[in-house]
Amino acid sequence: VKCGLIEKAYVLLHRFQYKVSNGSLSHIPLNVSALLQERDKRAKWHGIPELLQKLHESSHPNSDLSHTHSVLKELSSLLSMEAMSFVTEDRKSAQESTFPNTYTFDLFGGVDLLVEILMRPTLTMQKKKPQMNDDLVKDCLSVLYNCCICTEGVTKSLAARDDFVLFLFTLMTNKKTFLQTATLIEDILGVKKVRLEGIPNLSGLVQSFDQQQLANFCRILSVTISEPDVRNDDKHTLLAKNAQQKRNASPSRAEVNQVTLLNIPGFIERLCKLATRKVSEATGASNFLQELEDWYTWLDNALVLDALMQMATEEAEHSSTESSDESSMATSPLRHRLPQSMKIVHEIMYKVEVLYVLCVLLMGRQRNQVHKMLAEFRLIPGLNNLFDKLIWRKYTSSDHVVHGQNENCDCSPEISFKIQFLRLLQSFSDHHENKYLLLNSQELNELSAISLKANIPEVEALVNTDRSLVCDGKKGLLTRLLAVMKREPPDSSFRFWQARAVESFLRGATSYADQMFLLKRGLLEHILFCIIDSGCKSRDVLQSYFDLLGELMKFNIDAFKRFNKYVSTDDKFQTFMTQINSSLVDSNMLVRCIVLSLDRFESQTEDVKVVEVLSECCLLSYMARVENRLSFLFRLVNVINVQTLTQENVSCLNTSLVVLMLARRRGKLPFYLNTLREKEYAEKYPGCLLNNFHNLLRFWQRHYLNKDKDSTCLENSSCIPFDYWKETVSVLLGSDRTSLCAIASYIDEPFMELDRDLLED
Repeated sequence: VKCGLIEKAYVLLHRFQYKVSNGSLSHIPLNVSALLQERDKRAKWHGIPELLQKLHESSHPNSDLSHTHSVLKELSSLLSMEAMSFVTEDRKSAQESTFPNTYTFDLFGGVDLLVEILMRPTLTMQKKKPQMNDDLVKDCLSVLYNCCICTEGVTKSLAARDDFVLFLFTLMTNKKTFLQTATLIEDILGVKKVRLEGIPNLSGLVQSFDQQQLANFCRILSVTISEPDVRNDDKHTLLAKNAQQKRNASPSRAEVNQVTLLNIPGFIERLCKLATRKVSEATGASNFLQELEDWYTWLDNALVLDALMQMATEEAEHSSTESSDESSMATSPLRHRLPQSMKIVHEIMYKVEVLYVLCVLLMGRQRNQVHKMLAEFRLIPGLNNLFDKLIWRKYTSSDHVVHGQNENCDCSPEISFKIQFLRLLQSFSDHHENKYLLLNSQELNELSAISLKANIPEVEALVNTDRSLVCDGKKGLLTRLLAVMKREPPDSSFRFWQARAVESFLRGATSYADQMFLLKRGLLEHILFCIIDSGCKSRDVLQSYFDLLGELMKFNIDAFKRFNKYVSTDDKFQTFMTQINSSLVDSNMLVRCIVLSLDRFESQTEDVKVVEVLSECCLLSYMARVENRLSFLFRLVNVINVQTLTQENVSCLNTSLVVLMLARRRGKLPFYLNTLREKEYAEKYPGCLLNNFHNLLRFWQRHYLNKDKDSTCLENSSCIPFDYWKETVSVLLGSDRTSLCAIASYIDEPFMELDRDLLED
C-alpha cells in the first residue's frame, strides 16, 4: 500500500477513464482528485495524499525544487505538531500513542518518496550532479525523523536500506545539514549496528568535523561501539553468556568498530581536548542548577539543544537587521524561554557524550592502547582542573535509581555528567598502573614516605609513574573526590559511583601505602558512619561501601584497629553485622576480606601489634569462631545455583571457595564438608546443598579455566596462587568416594547427582 500508491492509483484510474470515454460508460465521473478528496474527508487524512501527489509531481529530475520545498513545508506543518507532542509531553513510545497524520504520510509512501528525493542526486547519470538546496535537505531529514519517532516500523525500514544509511553519513560533511542528519542517524542506529569501516572515507569525515560536530558524533558512536544491553535477566546469567561466547567466537561488531575508531589519526586526542576544555561562565545565571532541572524534562538530547541554540542565534541575527517589533518577537516565544546558562548546559551535554565514548573504549579489548593515549593527552589532569569549576561546582540531589552502564535515563545533564565522570574514573583506575595519575606530585611523595616508614618496597607502578602526566594543583583528583564523597547525602546514588571509583583505585594487588593514604583521610570512619549511623537504606550504596571497606581493610592491621575504635559498643557492632547479614550477595566481598585477613594475622603472632589487635578487635574475634565461618559458608552456597549465577553474585561462589581453601591449608577441609552435610540433614533436605555446590564447582571449572578468562583478578585479590584455586576445586570434585576431601564422599548414594544435567549444552 505504501510505495508508490498514489502513482499506481492515478495510472489505473486514468487508464479506466480512457477506456470509458470510448465506450458506453462515459457518464461515470472520473475526477481522481474528487475521489481522493471525498475519501480524505471521511478518513480525516487532512489532504496529505494530495499533497504527496503534488510533492511527487514537483520533484522529478530537472524540475523546479522550490515548488517541491513549498509543498514539503506544508506537509511538515501537519506532522511537526505530532512530533513535538511526542518529545515534549508524555514521551510515550510510538506503540502507545496515536499520530494519525504521520501514519497517513507513511501509509501513502511519503517516507519512500523523501528517501528518493534525497538520494536522487547520487543516482543520476549526468556528469553535472544536480544540487539540492540545504534547507530542502534539512526539511526532508526533519520529516523523516518525525516519522521515525511517531510511527512504528519506519526506523526499521530505513535501517534496512544500507545504501540510505551510508548516504546519510555523506550528508554529515555539510555543516548546515549536520544536526538534522546526526539526529536521524542516531535513531536509525538504535535498531541497526553498522560497521564503521564500511563508511566511505570515515577518517576524512571525522577529521573534517569541528569540535561541536565531533561531540555530537560521539552520541552516534556510543550506539555503534557499545555491546547491546539485554534487559532479560536470563541473558545476564554467566551460563548464557558463556554459551553465547562459544557461538560467537569472533570479535563482535562493537569491538570491530572500536578498533576502527582508534585507527583514526588524532581521534582520541581530540576527544581528550573536548572532555577537558574549560567553559566560560560569563553568561551563567545564579539559578543555573534550577534552570537545568526545569529544562531537562523536555530537551530530548544534545542535538535538540544544538537546534535550539542555532534557532536563537538566527533569530538574534534577524532581529538585529530589522526594527524591534513586538509582534515578530511574539511569533517565536522559544527565544525568550532560552536560559542565559544555555552555553554551560551545552558544554555539559557534550562532555557526557565524549566521556561515555572514552569509558567504553577503556573497557574494550584495546584497553592498554587507550590508556596510553589518555595518559599522553593528559585527560586526568585536565578533568582535575575542571572538577571544582564545572564537574562538582555545586551539589545536585540525586535520588534516582542507579543505572547500568548501557541504560538510558532521564537524569538532568548535571547528574548525567557527574555519573559519567565517575564511571570514567572507575574504568581508568581499575587494575591498571595508570591509577597513580589521579594523584599530584606531593601525594605521590606521600605514598613513597608511607612505604619507607613501614619498611616495605614501593609499588613498581608508583615508581614507574611519569610525574609529568600527573595532576596539577594542591589536590589530585582522588583527593577531591574523597572530599565531595564525605559531604554527599546518605542515600544519594552518587555515593554508589563515588565508592566504585575509589574502590577501583584499591583493586588489584593489595597496596599497604594506598590503603594508608586513604585511611589518613578518614575514609574508613566515613564508610562505617554510612553503614552504621547514617540510616542509609539503599542496597546499591551499601553494597558499594561494603566492597570499598573490604579493599581498604584487607591485610591491614591498622585498618582493623581503626575499625575497632569506631565500632566501640555492642550496639554498633550488632548494627554492622545486621547490615552484613541482611544480604550476603552485597556484603560477601567484605566477608572474604575479613576471613583472608584473619588467616594472615594468625600467622604473624610474633608481631606484638598484630597480637594486640587480634585479641581486642570484635570483628576478628567474631570471624575467628569456626561456627560463624561455617554459618557464612552455608548461606553463601545456599544463595546461588548454576542457573542464577551472574557477574553480580558469582563472588559468593569465590568467597565460599576462599573459606574452604584456607580450611584445606590447615587440614580442616573434611571437618567443614562434614558440617555442611550435618546441616543438610538438620534442615531436612539431604544432598541438596552439596549437590548444588558440586554443580557450582563444575561450572567454575568451565568458566575460569577458559583460555580467554583472566585469572589474575582472583589471585591478586586473595593472594592465593591460582594453581591452588584449581587444585582445591579438583580435589572437591574428586570422584573417589573414599577421599575425605571430595564432596561426593559426603552425599549419600540415594541423593547423588540430583541435578546431573544442569551443565549439559
